[in-house]
Amino acid sequence: MSCTKSFHSSISFHCENYYSPICKSKLFSYLNCNWPSRMVKDKSSKVVRSVISTTQDTLTSRETNISIRRSDILRLTDEDETGQVLFNAGKFGRFGGIFVPKTLVSCLKKLDAEFNMVRCDPEFQAELAIALRDYVGRETPLYFAQRLTDYYKNCMGEGPDIYVKREDLNHGGAHKINNAIAQAMLARRMGRKRVVAATGAGQHGVATAAACAKLSLECTIFMGNVDMERQSKNVVLMKHLGAQVIPIEGTFKDATSEAIRNWVGDLDNSYYLSGTAVGPHPSPSMVREFQSVIGKETRKQAMEKWGGKPDVVVACVGSGSNALGIFHEFVRDEDVRLIGIEAAGTGIDSGKHSATLAKGEIGVYHGAMSYLLQDDDVPIRDRKRNQKTSNGEVGREAGCRGCVRGKWF
Repeated sequence: MSCTKSFHSSISFHCENYYSPICKSKLFSYLNCNWPSRMVKDKSSKVVRSVISTTQDTLTSRETNISIRRSDILRLTDEDETGQVLFNAGKFGRFGGIFVPKTLVSCLKKLDAEFNMVRCDPEFQAELAIALRDYVGRETPLYFAQRLTDYYKNCMGEGPDIYVKREDLNHGGAHKINNAIAQAMLARRMGRKRVVAATGAGQHGVATAAACAKLSLECTIFMGNVDMERQSKNVVLMKHLGAQVIPIEGTFKDATSEAIRNWVGDLDNSYYLSGTAVGPHPSPSMVREFQSVIGKETRKQAMEKWGGKPDVVVACVGSGSNALGIFHEFVRDEDVRLIGIEAAGTGIDSGKHSATLAKGEIGVYHGAMSYLLQDDDVPIRDRKRNQKTSNGEVGREAGCRGCVRGKWF
């Protein structure tokens, strides 16, 4: 059984056999050590003749639930009537939604209507395709990482073929501009003259500034002072592209709250350009839609290179846009495994990590329901500094409602 394993941001893998789910923290140790010499009949795309040997009893209880969670995901993404109703409401199962004051609901509904319109507008899609090709630099290569492939082969010469989806070659140096250029075009179409955004590492800020420079839109970027010190080069680049960069005390969480507050104060002229899978509907859906070009290209390039699909797609998971971009194309392919890697910090049980999906609890933040890092008193923990801020306070500041273990206030 031929496994084509794909890593994003990206890496793509091939290996000739099916294997049981592997915990993300064990992935590379398995790649390095556990490639047995036996071969079996080809099942999917042909690349490398190997199999990862793992048994169900070696997996933790969290790992054994992967197939169950996968079934839930497939159920929620089916194009049936229920799934379409959930999508139209911005719901992904119990997650997502719109948890904002009534004054913002009509604005978000207008945005949602415009977003659904441009998805089917040939003129908009044609302009976007040209911008992605000529300004962003798509399509990006699916690069065969020969040395990394050789490194993970065992003594029998068996192991995965590893491919890297080179999103770093886009204009601005990251995948963020795929979404930024599309949303900036949407803002211009809606008559907005000013774009507001928040950035952490600076990649979304650079992408937004580049998109606004192309489309002659005023650009304001909010960035935490801690991140500005870490990413000073990106700050300089944003300013060179014409953006106003406003420092905020704290990190990305605080910058996002301030950006949303600034947008709420000028709804008629401003457009809040989200670069992550956070915020009220339709922000996460737009990010997913506009970043899905990554997965679509990967499927096409995989077919050209080895005549099949990747068997494993691996992506880092921070706020979600990177993983969504490549995962969405393959989420209905039951023979393609999707593995997200979160930052474990000093240890998954140390309390000093960013593993929101692995260790988070459900709550409402920045207008949507999601997994959040909380403690027994239910404050939100800063993903980078573990500073605690009242969930209710941040929710009110961002114009959102807060949730304490299912109780609304």
